[in-house]
Formats: sequence, structure tokens, C-alpha cells
Amino acid sequence: MAVFPQLERFIWFDGRLRRQSFPNASHLAMRFEISRKTAQRDISLLRDRLRAPLAYDSTRKGYYYTDDTFQLSRLAITQEELLALLVARRLLSRTAGSFISDAFRGFSGKLPVAAAAMGIDETHLEEAFSASWHGYSPAPDGIFREAVQALIENRLVEIEYHSPGSGVNTRRVVEPHHLQHYMGSWVLIGYCRLREDWRKFFLSRIDALETLSATFELRPREQWAPQLEGAFGIFQGVASIPITLRFNAFRARWVREQVWHPEQEVRETPDGGIELSFTVADFREVKMMILQFGADVQVMKPEALRKEIGEEVGRMSELYLLPEAPSQM
Repeated sequence: MAVFPQLERFIWFDGRLRRQSFPNASHLAMRFEISRKTAQRDISLLRDRLRAPLAYDSTRKGYYYTDDTFQLSRLAITQEELLALLVARRLLSRTAGSFISDAFRGFSGKLPVAAAAMGIDETHLEEAFSASWHGYSPAPDGIFREAVQALIENRLVEIEYHSPGSGVNTRRVVEPHHLQHYMGSWVLIGYCRLREDWRKFFLSRIDALETLSATFELRPREQWAPQLEGAFGIFQGVASIPITLRFNAFRARWVREQVWHPEQEVRETPDGGIELSFTVADFREVKMMILQFGADVQVMKPEALRKEIGEEVGRMSELYLLPEAPSQM
């Protein structure tokens, strides 16, 4: 049921009743370009479900309130729920172009219960909350809109996708199943008909997206859930590799406060440090995390990851190796 268009009709009908204009189903149908049957269903819902004290005046051929003190419950939403919506819009809007902000402004304009009426200063919220990311890839507004609509309607999309790693551009037909907000970036999880397998597509890397008329049957969640959860970071898969990182006492002060993985294990070490253990499906992202801590962290296992970190440190040493100072005679 289209809740908010119907709510708008309730508001209009309520206003006409309060002005004693004796509105009826024909008036409602004409005003909102709906069928008379739908209009009559709205009136019945207003009377039977929302307990409006409606009565019909056969002489005036319209409805009126038998109790002028009645107040229409315009939206079943609490102040806390509205606050949550406003904050969510504030935190997510920059990562999806103007789509979320514009949509919410339009949504708010249609709601009869404005934020101000509930004691919430929307302008103040714009200054009271913020979200910051660095290194994220914002989604183009048009791409985000199309992806969301296709996801909701179970429609196939045809995309032009570029891979920064290989430098290759491909055209693919994808079944969109899930949209993930990860570290400030939007990632589409879908079944790629070109590869005949599940793939993750950063919306920022989609150069063009066309929603096709064809729909598809949603595949079971068990098929795509491994792309979303289980191991550390954005890289997921069926296989998982346990790793253990040892942080020295200094760096442990910060890492104790952090959640790297929902099922991580933390063990205190005798020197005041910690060992952090969790699983990964791929070394790429966790390598970047490890390297940012420099000498404050050591990979304990697996050996393959220790080797990759050691090789990277070796390349960095060569890159920053200073020339020998000339000897002084």
C-alpha cells in the first residue's frame, strides 16, 4: 500500500471536514485523480481504522465530524524514530550524491507532522551531527538512484564497469541482490551473468548503468551471504584464513577500543600488549591495515601473510634508502 500518498489524502479530507465543506468520495477522487472506489475505501479506513467520528449528511451529500475535538493521528512515528531518520540522512547523504538528502526533503515535505512540530530543529541537526571518511569513493547520484530502484524492483541491470587493478572495462548483465555501505563507499552485490558467479561492484566504478525491463527471481540469501559477512573487510569468500596480530603495549591502548571483526579474539600479552585474532578471506585489505601501524604490530600467523608483509617492508626500505654520507677527510 502506498502509505504516504494515502496519508496525504487523509490530511486533505480532514481539512475539508474541519472547514465544514462536506467532502465526499467524488471530491476526493477528483482532487487526487484516483478511482471513486479507492476514495470510498480511504473514507472507510479513516472511519473504521483511525476512529474518525464521520457521519454522512444526505442533504449536503457529504461527510462531517460529529466530534470537533477529534484529532487525526497523522503519522505513527515517535520523536526518536524521526530523529533517527534525520541523523541517518545526515550521515549517509554525502556518499550517494544528493539522492538521500533530496529524497528525504521531499519525504519530509509530504509529512504532516514536521520535525519542528515534534520539537526537533532540523537545521540544528545539520550542525549537530556529521560523518567523515577518507579514501572513500562516492557513488554518482544517477548510478545510485538506478541501482536502488533496480534492487527494489528485482530488475536486471546492464553496467559498464572498470577495474582499477586490471584497467579493463567490461559490460555485464547483473542481478542486483544487496547494496552495502562499506567505509563510506557503496558496493552492489549481484549475480554476474557474464562470470556466472557472485561479484561485488563498487558503484563509483560503474561508468554507465541501464535498468532493463526484465525481472529476475531472487536467489536464496545463503548464496550471496558469504559475499557480505564472515571474514574481515570487503573481501569475502567461502574459505577463511585465521590470522593473529601482536600489538605492542603502546599501540594496544588504541586497538583495545576497536572492533576489527565481530568474532575477533583479544588476548593480553605479558608485556602489556595484545594479540588480536580473526579470519580473512583475502590478504589485500588487512595488509594495508597492518602496514599503517608500522613497527607497532607484528604478524604472528599465518606464515604466508608474514612473508608478504616482510616483502613489502623490504620494498619500502629500498624506496626510502638514503645515500651514504660522503666521508670527511
